[in-house]
Amino acid sequence: MTSSSSSSSRSWKYDVFLSFRGEDTRKTFVDHLYKALEDRLVRTYKDDITLPRGESVGPALLEAIEESHIAVIVFSKNYADSSWCLDELVHIMKCRDEMGLTVIPVFYDVDPSEVRYQKRKFGEAFSKQEMKNVTKAEFWRKALVDASNISGWEPKNVASGHEAAVIQNIVDAISDKLLSSNSDIDEELVGMRARVEQLISRLEVGTGGVRMVGIWGVGGGGKTTLATSVYMKIKDRFRGHCIVDNIREESSKHGRTTLQGKILSTLLKTQVVVQSEEEGKCLIKSRLCHSNVLILLDDVDDCKQLEALAGSHKWFGDGSRIIITTRDEHVLRTRKVDHICPVTLLSQNEGIRLFKKHAYNEEEPLKDYGILSLRVVSYADGLPLALKVLGSFLYDKDEKEWMSTLDRLKEIPESEIVEKLKISYDGLKTAEKELFLDIVCFFRGEYKDDAMEIFEACGFHPHIGIKVLIQKALITIDSQGSFDMHDLVQEMGHYIVREEHPNNPEKHSRLWKYEEIRNVCPGDTTMENDKTEGIYPYNTDDHQPLIYLKMDPNIKKLRWLIVKESSSEAPDFLSNDLQYIDWYGYPASSFPDSFQPTNLAVLNMFRSLQKELWKGWKHHLPHLKVLRLRWMKELVSTPDFDGLPSLQILELDRCDKLEEIHPSLGNHKSLKYIRVRCPDLKKFPRIDHMKKLENLHITSLHWNLEIPEIQSVMENLVKLFLSGSYRMQVFLSSVAIHCPNLISLAVNEYNGSNHLSKSNFNLSQLTVLVHLDLTGCIWLEKLPEFPPSIVILRANGCKRLTDVGDSIRNCKWLCQVSVIYGGILNDGDRLLQSMLQGKAIENHSMVLLLEGLQIPREFRPRLQAGYKCTLQLPENWCNDFCGFLMCAVVQVGLLVENPMITMKQVRGGSMGIDSQDDVDSEDSQDDVDLEDSQDDVDLEDFRDDKKNMGGAVSFFISTHRRCGGFGVSLVPRTSGSGPTDTSPPEYYHDRKRKKYDFKPEFEIEDDLTCTFRIPSTEYISRDG
Repeated sequence: MTSSSSSSSRSWKYDVFLSFRGEDTRKTFVDHLYKALEDRLVRTYKDDITLPRGESVGPALLEAIEESHIAVIVFSKNYADSSWCLDELVHIMKCRDEMGLTVIPVFYDVDPSEVRYQKRKFGEAFSKQEMKNVTKAEFWRKALVDASNISGWEPKNVASGHEAAVIQNIVDAISDKLLSSNSDIDEELVGMRARVEQLISRLEVGTGGVRMVGIWGVGGGGKTTLATSVYMKIKDRFRGHCIVDNIREESSKHGRTTLQGKILSTLLKTQVVVQSEEEGKCLIKSRLCHSNVLILLDDVDDCKQLEALAGSHKWFGDGSRIIITTRDEHVLRTRKVDHICPVTLLSQNEGIRLFKKHAYNEEEPLKDYGILSLRVVSYADGLPLALKVLGSFLYDKDEKEWMSTLDRLKEIPESEIVEKLKISYDGLKTAEKELFLDIVCFFRGEYKDDAMEIFEACGFHPHIGIKVLIQKALITIDSQGSFDMHDLVQEMGHYIVREEHPNNPEKHSRLWKYEEIRNVCPGDTTMENDKTEGIYPYNTDDHQPLIYLKMDPNIKKLRWLIVKESSSEAPDFLSNDLQYIDWYGYPASSFPDSFQPTNLAVLNMFRSLQKELWKGWKHHLPHLKVLRLRWMKELVSTPDFDGLPSLQILELDRCDKLEEIHPSLGNHKSLKYIRVRCPDLKKFPRIDHMKKLENLHITSLHWNLEIPEIQSVMENLVKLFLSGSYRMQVFLSSVAIHCPNLISLAVNEYNGSNHLSKSNFNLSQLTVLVHLDLTGCIWLEKLPEFPPSIVILRANGCKRLTDVGDSIRNCKWLCQVSVIYGGILNDGDRLLQSMLQGKAIENHSMVLLLEGLQIPREFRPRLQAGYKCTLQLPENWCNDFCGFLMCAVVQVGLLVENPMITMKQVRGGSMGIDSQDDVDSEDSQDDVDLEDSQDDVDLEDFRDDKKNMGGAVSFFISTHRRCGGFGVSLVPRTSGSGPTDTSPPEYYHDRKRKKYDFKPEFEIEDDLTCTFRIPSTEYISRDG
């Protein structure tokens, strides 16, 4: 038998499984018991299907028993008259022995002895089944004996036989059993079990009323860990549950209305935007006052926060529980919470256990370190965070280094906990220290990926630096990819910035407080400041920009500057030490003449008024790697790129007056990525001297855009997007010759200027081309010759296109084709058959979107109206078939949301459609408003032994557009394909090009169900 500790570590789909004889108790005792369990939010399985006698227990019921924590068996006089009930009982007792299932028998109108010895009417009923099935009888008999020997409930002997009272007692016992389970407590959390049980007892879950319980204590003492552990353990007992974390910081950054909106959005399961704090209070009260909810409010530091989020017990429905964590006991007492739980720090033994977890390598245990460990534990005084930080710091140190560290601890005042954390900071290299302080002061809560460019610009080598900071327990990356850290660690960082001059912010290296920024940036030229390196010029109190403050000419060491709001006044001065600039709405036609940022690495300008960045553009910026000029409506010229030798990324987006790019761009040696989307661009420099170029995107609405043809090999160019050149065909011919490693090619026409198709052009030399997009090429009549490497083909809006050409037959990995919003192909059937005979059919999704395609006559069954069908699978079907061919006729239109198909294995059945109206194959061709989507899917989850024995699979198509027909059939294996031939060509997984992801996506929901979308757009690289 599985031990109780083992079973308690499981998670269950159901709390209770009810086994009963329907004709005896379904509408009486069991009905009342089920309602009482549901009212207490106990997840209960009750089979409401009346099964005729003689039928066996289905797999769904057996699975439900295995996925339940407790089985309640209601024995009644006719229980043994059902082979269904007896089979159910055998499986319940088997799960009790093998999986630790808790069994609770209820002897309703029968004595336990009648069940144990099969006597009286119960025995008569059993005898009938025993005669029908002698083989099973012994198993049934043993299960009845074992179940009747378990201590259970006899309603006639409880509460004088009052059924309501008996049911209440049973439900109470079950609820207590569920609450006593420790399945949600992480065994790795030292000392947590007793603390969790104590807090749960204070919450009194399952009783009436609304209770608010506060957890109060020092920072780093484990308040959040305790609260989260309890929350995760009891959350399923409530109709809704919500965690609002980092309230102190989020309230300061985004205001309390954002937090109110989070509570409402999470619990109401819809997006709620709160316009004012008073509105938020009214909404919470009116929408949640009848709801049984669990809310965790973490890190409350102001009474106003609690007033806005949980102002009164009356705001919430009966049975609701509110957990609050805070460092300030006054907040809890002011709001009159029901109980305050002071967080207890770790005992010495618990502290030693936690410290050893982080300080010792189990494979190489340290010897004779007991006394030193006790000294560390004593110094930390039970503070979990201090034990973790110190343990991580000492992990790979020898005995002398331990002693040196402990001696150094004496120099830090014990009264200031934050000082204890500084030891990890002292062990950092200079660049790591600067990186840490920037994260502490400016980037906590910000996405790591967004900040990486700034850190790179500042020369911090962030990839290794951030890893070191994580290893030293100074920062973490949360599940959303944002920087985080413990409050004490952040306070330690702030202390470091202020410690030398606590009362002189102008001498601090970083400024993040509103008042300090106002005082340091008054425009007073007499105030000396050669210390400040970073400023966050944004007022978090009223969300107003601070950049209207004149930049002090004496702030000479500023490394980076981010301006999120436009200003009417341009600065007269900017620090020449700036390495990173991100500026929204720069208000002048150029930067100040004195601004010569020779260390600048990244320059992002958005919606600024500059006509040119510097007058004359003769500046030399040797370290500039990234230049992004977006929505610069007044920009008329670009710089001489000879002065930007390190430039790697260039983006010019929606610069409407820009007609020409400086010709020096064509000779640049470092550029890797160019994206130019300027509507009036007339001329682009030649590109074949840019030997490092990997990604080129050029879009112009001008009919006369000139792009010189390529005359030499460009080995690194892997992605090319072009639109707007009337000489496109000549240019593409040079691409085919000189770009041997091109993976993605998109030639889109928006103004009818490129005239592709009047004569054929050949792309077959691009031997590794995976993705080809010819959208909008209205003159295209026939697809060009292309290589067999093509995986994705898109030719939407090609109004004259009627012929896919012969190259399609050689594309064995073709998995997505889209030819809609344009002409009608004459050879669509040939295209479909070619895809079905390819290699991509094995273990991949294949999608064909065509307009007006006639459904192949060999497609069986015929399409029928409706959104759901069930396909009968032959036994061992996957030996002869490799997937499913789904055909849907849907209305053409702009895709707000792509159609989604859900597949689910069912226990049986045959092919069927919700509606019985056939859709004639010929009719689908005549309806010009309909688009035909043929999708082939093969999933490993539907091929293992468990699911390969036949049965059926149901399909459901979900789309906001009208569905004119839907059908599914099996796809036979081709002679050249097989289970072992399922890997795309090597270039498909080329490590160098891993960011180009062309695989259609699937989301497996569970063992027997999967969902996926029919993509209507190409799969392109993630960088756009």
